[in-house]
Amino acid sequence: MTELAVETSGLVKVFGENRAVDGLDLRVPAGTVYGVLGPNGAGKTTAVRMLATLLRPDGGEARVFGRDVVKDADEVRRRVSLTGQYASVDEDLTGMENLILLARLQGYKKPAARDRGAQLLEAFGLTDAADRQVKNYSGGMRRRIDIAASILNTPDLLFLDEPTTGLDPRSRNQVWDIVRIVVAQGTTVLLTTQYLDEADRLASRIAVIDHGRLIAEGTPGQLKASIGAGSVHVRLRDAAQREQAQRVLSRELNAPVHLEADPVALTARIAEAGDDQAAAERAARALAELAADGITVDDFALGQPSLDEVFLALTDRPATIEENAA
Repeated sequence: MTELAVETSGLVKVFGENRAVDGLDLRVPAGTVYGVLGPNGAGKTTAVRMLATLLRPDGGEARVFGRDVVKDADEVRRRVSLTGQYASVDEDLTGMENLILLARLQGYKKPAARDRGAQLLEAFGLTDAADRQVKNYSGGMRRRIDIAASILNTPDLLFLDEPTTGLDPRSRNQVWDIVRIVVAQGTTVLLTTQYLDEADRLASRIAVIDHGRLIAEGTPGQLKASIGAGSVHVRLRDAAQREQAQRVLSRELNAPVHLEADPVALTARIAEAGDDQAAAERAARALAELAADGITVDDFALGQPSLDEVFLALTDRPATIEENAA
């Protein structure tokens, strides 16, 4: 039987009249990256803070490696680490000074603290910046030093709450590489993110929550398959033909057609869940009808729905950064 890193049952947290978490049930297998996705205000950060023992639940139960987060809070804290949405290191200290200070607070002797700091700076590509004040680091460097600080003592469970918010694509990829390394070393990662492609690339299972409740859970492939066999993506040569193309696609695919931000792009989700052949045939007929109507298509693709489309289908709104209800 697979060991569970996190198990919650009916977890509740209330702030005034707002039930930020409303009966949340989660089962997070150990040794994996588990993604938690949800729209703005869904309860992601509040749930993480309860699991990390920073907030006391108002109802339900939560266990981390079998330990109750309320009754066994000290034992839970010994096994977990949390990297929040904002860097928690001291910006007036250098990268090395931050790691030495935190290592000393965790019981390292001074030489061992310096050695551990040097190991992490090298592993995270920060050796050249070791003696620079953190306030002079780029956003990506700050996130890397923050994660390094979180794993001075390798935790059994690492909470990463929106770890790449605001980072450029190169820095995001660097953080993703770090997450993969951490998991390869045996740590379980519970990841909340506003970036759907991030969860798609990193997480082996994903929980979608809305209004503090679990509304879907599974592998990325299972979630995509649950809302349809595929998605049709079309790019036209002439933006002036987009409304006409939208009418044709809507008629042939028998599905709503979404106008993308790109003025020549359209997307439609095909409804036949689990029937790839039917989806392909319907898409082929739609392409033929576009040509028959004199609409020039520069690019046409049929693929699995994206996680963004899963979100829209499940919540009727996109995933965005969650406000910190706490």
